[in-house]
Amino acid sequence: MGLYDRDYARGNANSYTGNSVKSDSQIISFVKETYKLFAASMMAGAVGAYVGVPMAGTIAANFFPLFILEIGLLIGLQFVKNKPGINLVVMFGFVFMTGLMLAPLLSRTLGMSGGGTIVGNAFAMTSVIFGAMSFYAIKTTKDFSGYGKPLMIALIVIIGFSIINIFMGSPLISIILSGAIVVLFSILVTYDTQNIIKGAYETPIDGAIALYLDFLNIFTALLHLFGIFGNDD
Repeated sequence: MGLYDRDYARGNANSYTGNSVKSDSQIISFVKETYKLFAASMMAGAVGAYVGVPMAGTIAANFFPLFILEIGLLIGLQFVKNKPGINLVVMFGFVFMTGLMLAPLLSRTLGMSGGGTIVGNAFAMTSVIFGAMSFYAIKTTKDFSGYGKPLMIALIVIIGFSIINIFMGSPLISIILSGAIVVLFSILVTYDTQNIIKGAYETPIDGAIALYLDFLNIFTALLHLFGIFGNDD
């Protein structure tokens, strides 16, 4: 459910851009800390998925309470992100929950013929997209900082259609939405990377969560796409 969480860090980038000027050394330190937390978040999310796959049925049956807990942790992180110690506990708790919530989809995909390959290919392609867009963000002279509002509108539209398709259950719409999510969050990788480099986030945790949710949403969308095309049914 990373798609529904992505608004958290985007708002922080918009709020803090231009509020303060950081020195070069401060920005370098900020970027290093952000990517350390991002790497740690990836591992914590993987642990959550690993723990969750064997009990995917239970997680699916208790989806809404667990989803509320996940969102609660994300909101709580906003209030404690400047409090050393507890901010990391809440952040890793949230990231662990995202992995746990991904477990039903992973379990269903792994249960398909060639499911392990599908998961591996989705992760590999996500890594390639993430790396390529990050590299582009660093090398391009184009400034993506003004893309915040259009990207937010696109996100809201996708969420709206995703909710509608819950009731429609259209495979075609699912494919279109998954493709749109991949494109949107690929652009968001560039947007977030540039904001991190500029020191536009208030804390490294904000930047790390933004990148983590970008990666998670791209991976989840690709997993849906590969799962649909790889399903014999």
